[in-house]
Amino acid sequence: MITEKTIKVLIAEDHELARYGLSMAIDEKPAFTVAGEAENGAQALEMALDVKPDIILMDIGMPVMDGITATLEIKRQLPEAKILMLTSRKEEEEIYASLAAGADAYCMKDIKIDRLCQVMEMVMDGAIWLDPAIARVVMQAVPGAKMPEPGKPIQARKKYNTELTDREQEVLKLIVDGKSNKEIAQILDVTTHTAKAHVCNIIQKLAVDDRTQVAVKALKEGLVEQSG
Repeated sequence: MITEKTIKVLIAEDHELARYGLSMAIDEKPAFTVAGEAENGAQALEMALDVKPDIILMDIGMPVMDGITATLEIKRQLPEAKILMLTSRKEEEEIYASLAAGADAYCMKDIKIDRLCQVMEMVMDGAIWLDPAIARVVMQAVPGAKMPEPGKPIQARKKYNTELTDREQEVLKLIVDGKSNKEIAQILDVTTHTAKAHVCNIIQKLAVDDRTQVAVKALKEGLVEQSG
């Protein structure tokens, strides 16, 4: 558990009152420090390059430069920075555009502050996270897609580079549940190195670029059974 201020957060939000409240709430948490506040995407990009935050809370609908464009440019110049979309938008095209731009998480603005901090810590530890409402949008995006029946064996609907092993299916489920490599290792009682190797194998087998795309593909194609 993090006990000191080790995570630098940049907040990009165009509404001053929301930005101020978020900043005050996060700065009170012992594991975080607010490194800057931006009121539009262009300012978020400039500040990110200056302060090099660990994680950026990014609104989508901002003036001058929107949050999706800012995310794309920040990821291009600071690939190690984590970006968490914090928005009220549930439109399918904006969800996929955000993930395609490199967002590591997609949260709705009604999330509780303690939960938001938990999500930020998970993202910093390598997890991806989609708000449950967003996961449902992803599932509904494919015509005919539906949640697997409880207890029914999960069968991949498409062939990939090669089939996943039983262990990789377990790891895939945990990735979709938003678990980090460390959490996967603890749950499966393996080393973190082994968990990371499984994740890398899954990325290669599903022919995607990163674990965010793994989760999206798994949800869209019903490759795993969601837990709630």
